[in-house]
Amino acid sequence: MTLLTTLPTRSPDRLRPVLREIAPPDPYRFPVDPWRLIDTSPATDHLGSIETLFGLGNGYLGMRDNPPEGRMAHAHGTYINGFHETWDIQHAENAHAFARVGQTIVNVPDAKVMKLYVDDEPIRIDTADLEHFERVLDFKNGTSTRSLIWRTPAGKRIQMTSTRVVSLEHRHLALMRLELTMLDGRAPIVVSSQLLNRQDGADEYHHQFAALGEGVDPRQSRRFDRRVLEAVDQLHLRDLGGGTIALGYRTIRSHMRIAAACRHDITSDSDVSVDTQIEADRAKVVLSFDLEAGQRITIDKWVSYHTAREVPCGELIDRCIRTLTRAAEQGPDVLFDTQRRWLDHFWSVADIEVAGDDRAQQAIRWNLFQLVQATAATDEQGVAAKGVSAGGYDGHYFWDTEVYVIPFLAHTAPQSARKLLRFRHGLLDAARRRARELNQVGALYPWRTINGEEASAYYAAGTAQYHINAAVAYAIERYVRATNDLDFLFKEGVEVLAETARLWHDLGFISRDGAVHIHRVTGPDEYTTVVNDNLYTNVMARFNLRFAAQTVRALAEHDPEGFDILSRRIGLTSAEADAWDRTADLIFLPYDEVLGIHPQDDSFLNLEPWDFDGTPKEKYPLLLNFHPLVIYRHQVLKQADVVLAMYLRGEHFDLDQKRRNFDYYDPITTGDSSLSACVQSIAASEVGYNALAWRYFQQSLFLDLTDAHGNTADGVHIANAGGVWSALVHGFGGVRFTDDAIVVNPALPDAWSELRLRFIHRGSRCSITIDAHGWTLIVHDGPGVCVRSTAGTFVVHAGTRHRESL
Repeated sequence: MTLLTTLPTRSPDRLRPVLREIAPPDPYRFPVDPWRLIDTSPATDHLGSIETLFGLGNGYLGMRDNPPEGRMAHAHGTYINGFHETWDIQHAENAHAFARVGQTIVNVPDAKVMKLYVDDEPIRIDTADLEHFERVLDFKNGTSTRSLIWRTPAGKRIQMTSTRVVSLEHRHLALMRLELTMLDGRAPIVVSSQLLNRQDGADEYHHQFAALGEGVDPRQSRRFDRRVLEAVDQLHLRDLGGGTIALGYRTIRSHMRIAAACRHDITSDSDVSVDTQIEADRAKVVLSFDLEAGQRITIDKWVSYHTAREVPCGELIDRCIRTLTRAAEQGPDVLFDTQRRWLDHFWSVADIEVAGDDRAQQAIRWNLFQLVQATAATDEQGVAAKGVSAGGYDGHYFWDTEVYVIPFLAHTAPQSARKLLRFRHGLLDAARRRARELNQVGALYPWRTINGEEASAYYAAGTAQYHINAAVAYAIERYVRATNDLDFLFKEGVEVLAETARLWHDLGFISRDGAVHIHRVTGPDEYTTVVNDNLYTNVMARFNLRFAAQTVRALAEHDPEGFDILSRRIGLTSAEADAWDRTADLIFLPYDEVLGIHPQDDSFLNLEPWDFDGTPKEKYPLLLNFHPLVIYRHQVLKQADVVLAMYLRGEHFDLDQKRRNFDYYDPITTGDSSLSACVQSIAASEVGYNALAWRYFQQSLFLDLTDAHGNTADGVHIANAGGVWSALVHGFGGVRFTDDAIVVNPALPDAWSELRLRFIHRGSRCSITIDAHGWTLIVHDGPGVCVRSTAGTFVVHAGTRHRESL
């Protein structure tokens, strides 16, 4: 047994051996292109990650990049944000207030299938008869395109191009275009365009990969052993242009309803016969035609999904038909143009450019595009850990949204940030019930949820993470700082802040030392659970209490009538806000005078150090290879904890403390969580470890593109994508948004000659360009921004710029 009594000896720019070495993507698989992700290999050994990386979504609807021919796939998937089924959590040993009902996102009816038969031969991409193959995800156009040339067993050649778009403007709408050109020969061709209930095994390919993902990995989605979707209504109409089909379902336990419909518009050089077939779990439009050399056919498959809890499926089908009719009347070109204009606006306010590193540029834009796809069309719903890219983590919402995603949205798409915060406000009653179940006052948000009820069956790494309350408060602060939206703050935000502050005030207690302590909680590091005085939790609780008190007093001053309404509704008084401040002032923050660091909790430094040298790489992540008790007995971190506190609430730590804390915790952080590398990069930048900051950034930037954690097949790590933005803006850019000004203290990586950031701050569209000699802030339009630097505090007005040298 060993005990650490001094700081570990380390070189600040040397990674410990257990850290994953992240190399840029294989240039053959992903040729460098600043605005596109390109794959030229039809190999099937990385199907799961490819389906994720090239998938499309808009925050409401998500489609994995499964091939239209519907055959070779790791996991066919189409998802609607929040559309879920419930199930009973089975505890081997029960206890009071354990989570009772689980929630899992449903794989909704799949409209991507357009099976192709030439001379009655199904097209295959896993043979030597494939002459050309390319798959492209276009960040500017918001499309996914797949093109190939296939030689049939009879020697005939056909070119197939499939293009998909999930509308960012119209969240219920998607389009799949299939273009076929006969290059030589003449052949009868059949396209079987389908709508399948894969959730309940409607086709033969569903079961091919049914066993994939089963095991002990908690990051993956639950698989049901019963039927989930009950067929309620069906429809097929032949008079709307090539055949229209629709299916309606109701989830058996959660009683949610969904309708999915498809319409086909055809442009062809030959006659086409249409046959429509429909069953409970499968609907088909079968198109038959002959093509001669040089002839072409284009099939536009319009797709719409509508969901609700109380609305009958028949009405939802009617909504789908109206959506399809309107879109088809406008035509595909309008949809493509609208998609391009939507993204043109997004990139004008959110693009981040780097000079001197084309591969990083490509990866940066891929990550930003994923954030768009996870949030663009959310309608007061959460953002799942995997967005709508797959069913990983059961489609649950965690604290990821508030700490990693909303900061990005607050400065690029503030209305989306507002919707997400309003969603949390809408869950407040459920959070109040949860607090009462745990014998607390106020509100306690669930660690993981879809419908607002706690869905974490393992309380030690779930419910015990009370810090999610402070994450919601932090997101409110970031949003209000970015927008000055006092209307939201005083109408909805203040109620959330008050109820979360009540929880902290009740949870903490004054001990014999006169300090307020918070016991038996878990911080962000899930390798150390149910502890006393977790530093991160205490720091964030202090912030939550003070911010709530400050907001309540501001409401009373600026809107006395609004304060009276809130007081009557939740029994709030000014004296209660004063009590929150007193509690915040007394909260204990652990500090070790000998080591000069902040212990992660009151007993962490007494734990046995983990044997990193004796742990082979194949034993990572630890959570899949060691019993939790083994991990809990050691000084080993899954992710940044104290270091995250230093980033989110930097005012509690001076620079020397930040450096000493980083030196202690960084060598014992495994990075088993995808939420860690970006935070470690930001912290390393701040304390001057520039080379280490760069390497952590590389980890975060290429995490999904290289499948570094081995689970990209389960969906995009959306919070990590948000972390990439934060590492660029707050780490390398050194930008801090305070209550009254923007502060810039950049640390430009040696690999880049220039970094250009774009963002919105309080209604002004801004950019900051950083080079080796200094930085320039430009306000392109808006009321102007306040900047604070060593030269003083001043306002930069629209159409002007400010330059500072380093």
